[in-house]
Amino acid sequence: MRIAIVDESAARASVIQEGLASLDDCEIFVVTERRGLVARIGEIAPDIVLMDLGNPSRDVLEEYFAVSRALARPIAMFVDQSDDDAIAASIDAGVSAYVVDGLSANRIKPLIDVAVRRFNAFARLQSDLDEARGRLAEREAIDKAKRILMDSRGLTEPKAYAEMRKAAMDQGKKIAEIADAIITAHKLMGGK
Repeated sequence: MRIAIVDESAARASVIQEGLASLDDCEIFVVTERRGLVARIGEIAPDIVLMDLGNPSRDVLEEYFAVSRALARPIAMFVDQSDDDAIAASIDAGVSAYVVDGLSANRIKPLIDVAVRRFNAFARLQSDLDEARGRLAEREAIDKAKRILMDSRGLTEPKAYAEMRKAAMDQGKKIAEIADAIITAHKLMGGK
């Protein structure tokens, strides 16, 4: 496992490293510079990112939330103090674990486990949602293409669908691709 520790304080970063000492097969990278953080994380390509911010200002928190939005990785963020707005912003930014006043070596491993599991669960939900939206968009395109065929050629709904299905089979394409082509052709011919 590749773990990136983001902390401007080497002393605090060492607490996290101590908590990771018991993990086998683990590469640890400590990043102490805020400038170019997303690029540096991209170079490291970690499996998880641990950010220890101590007592950050609102601007620093926003900066790190922007970083977490850009990363598609589990992120555990440690802060000394927090408020409801910061917690809500961290969730919106995709932070998997937001730990207030809890930086101690013995808590690091369980927090990593939680962050990874929450990230994976959220990623599965997001994937399912994207897939459902894709299927819905395909269904809507197919229905629109059927209406175009029904209106322009006087076909019944089953006949319009059968023609689209036959065209898809003949051309080795999905019905949704045929539907998109019908819609595009209809628009080019002045249809809505």
